[in-house]
Amino acid sequence: MLTADAPALREGGDGVKWFKWVVRAMVLVAILLLGPLAVLAFGGLDLETHWSAASRASSRQAPDPQQEPAALILVYGARAHNWRGAFGIHTWIATKRRSARVYTVYQVIGWNLYRGRPVLTVSRGGPPDQLWYNARPELILQRRGPGAETLIDRIEAAVTAYPYAHQYRLWPGPNSNTFTAFVARRVPELGLDLPPTAIGKDYLPNGRFIDRMPSGTGWQVSLLGLLSVGVAWEEGFEINILGLCAGIDFNDLGVRLPGIGRLTVSAPG
Repeated sequence: MLTADAPALREGGDGVKWFKWVVRAMVLVAILLLGPLAVLAFGGLDLETHWSAASRASSRQAPDPQQEPAALILVYGARAHNWRGAFGIHTWIATKRRSARVYTVYQVIGWNLYRGRPVLTVSRGGPPDQLWYNARPELILQRRGPGAETLIDRIEAAVTAYPYAHQYRLWPGPNSNTFTAFVARRVPELGLDLPPTAIGKDYLPNGRFIDRMPSGTGWQVSLLGLLSVGVAWEEGFEINILGLCAGIDFNDLGVRLPGIGRLTVSAPG
């Protein structure tokens, strides 16, 4: 038999349920933070050098354009400066047309806003594989040969169409990884699989909620880059909670972890 106190009991029950969900969410975020905390403690990050004294020299990974005649597309990622590197990386795109003697580097640099400049920068003649303030870059993707020449045309068109050339927000975007992911979605033939540490890649342009994954091999749903879920052949299954990405990479037999990045199982040789 219902009494006058029944609505109050139901409200109390709903409150308990919401409290449990909040606690579970907090526990999940705490678990996802274990990766960045491990990188901060054991990842060898440079936490002492001031940015003004850090190196931007070539890491000497890229082919010498004076000796390499083929067209090249290179995508690099390096740990962000100081403690930010525990969470994510900075990515950029470098291209070289057939027989060109220099590279062109495309990237978004946030502090250009403080100088009244566009954050989207296009530089020619510099190293494509520069250290990112002492952090050594990792080659994420390479394409070469006649096919790369055609893709460079489309990359240039995508760079021109980037909608946030004068906007930057470190988290959740738009930032440097938002730019790289935007270009990749416009040129899906690249098949660019950005690692989970490329925070900002899930910030979809122009308020979109559904778009391709950066590799172009699947789709994702994203809420301003804060919450997202995606499934693709290259990336596998990936979820993003407040920029912390985790998932399972079926293609490469591995896992994707926040802060740590991609861990894959090497096939026996």
